[in-house]
Amino acid sequence: MSELKATLSISDGRQLEVDVHRAVLGYDSIDVQSLVKNQLFTYDPGFMSTASCKSAITYIDGDEGVLLHRGYPIEQLAENADYLEVSYLLLFGERPNKEQYREFESRVKKHTLVHEQISRFFHGFRRDSHPMAIMCGVSGALAAFYHDSTDVNNIYHRELTAYRLLAKMPTLAAMCYKYSIGQPFMYPQRHLSFSGNFLYMMFATPCEPYVVNPVLEKAMDKIFILHADHEQNASTSTVRTAASSGANPFACIAAGIASLWGPAHGGANEACINMLEEIGSVDRIPEYIEKAKDKNDPFRLMGFGHRVYKNYDPRAKVMRQTCHEVLKELDVQNPLLDVAMELERIALSDPYFVEHKLYPNVDFYSGIILKAIGIPVSMFTVMFALARTVGWIAHWKEMYNQGAIKIVRPRQIYIGHPQRDFDKMEK
Repeated sequence: MSELKATLSISDGRQLEVDVHRAVLGYDSIDVQSLVKNQLFTYDPGFMSTASCKSAITYIDGDEGVLLHRGYPIEQLAENADYLEVSYLLLFGERPNKEQYREFESRVKKHTLVHEQISRFFHGFRRDSHPMAIMCGVSGALAAFYHDSTDVNNIYHRELTAYRLLAKMPTLAAMCYKYSIGQPFMYPQRHLSFSGNFLYMMFATPCEPYVVNPVLEKAMDKIFILHADHEQNASTSTVRTAASSGANPFACIAAGIASLWGPAHGGANEACINMLEEIGSVDRIPEYIEKAKDKNDPFRLMGFGHRVYKNYDPRAKVMRQTCHEVLKELDVQNPLLDVAMELERIALSDPYFVEHKLYPNVDFYSGIILKAIGIPVSMFTVMFALARTVGWIAHWKEMYNQGAIKIVRPRQIYIGHPQRDFDKMEK
């Protein structure tokens, strides 16, 4: 029982006492589970004021620009850890020691190969298919190949599935890209790091040796870290909703990928590049800045501000430095990147942007980095899905570890016709 109570008073005279749950950080929550017994629901479109679960994985304070994974600030993780170390932290709750890390890395690398028959699945798709459409299909199809680990009530199965999904997503993502450009799939290389191996599978060919650029390897690793988890967002909630029915984990992750595909969620960095292409050149920036400031103009600057972070996006601080490192390393001559850098300068100095806190966010910088590395815009959301898979798995595992899972069953306010009769058409 909760130590805090709240009383709901209704104008017809009813009074209901409900529990209040304390949070370690952030808002407390009123427990409304008992309302249904009193023939009442809560109304909360988008669930913006509803806590659907208790979680110890990630905490966000948008007003202060804070993002913590298991209590650790994202800036410290991006600076002092690699993606696999952060993955271990998200999955198991504590950071690994050296021995635990070596064992974890070894197990992940063991599962990077996908079943050879899966490669044939790709040939059922058109070459110009959107990579996210392929990712939805092949990730869900993994259940047909790894049905030895789909018993969600078996803790060993859950752990094995976590390794398989974390390890195979980069392989599947790279296969999506290779298939789209007609190049042969490249097998994973276990001597490379997680991010280095992904770059190898993306850009190597059987024709010549491929050496991973350490600056790009580091940049890709930071992109993965900064997108690993973001609390109860649309795709994570989708994974939890699918899992609440007892669906196999591969299907749950496929559902998360489908949700992430939406332009309001995972497609934000793609929208940012499209905006830069629309602007086209530095000399047109003043025109678009004025359009952005005009409330009556439908144009919006993509990649600036954030619906969660009312202050500076903490991930953007890390990504900004990485972005400049990549551009310096590659010395890329691209008008879009010139536009991006000038927009960044304006956003950080123009009083209008500073006053409205329209700072460049993580999508702005990650889109520029991916573009510079040579990853096509259509693959941007796939990069997001690859990185976010570990967060989805962590939440999926947490659900089952907590036990007593209830199937998600949202309610509604019915506004249709009252009951009426349906006669035969002849009448």
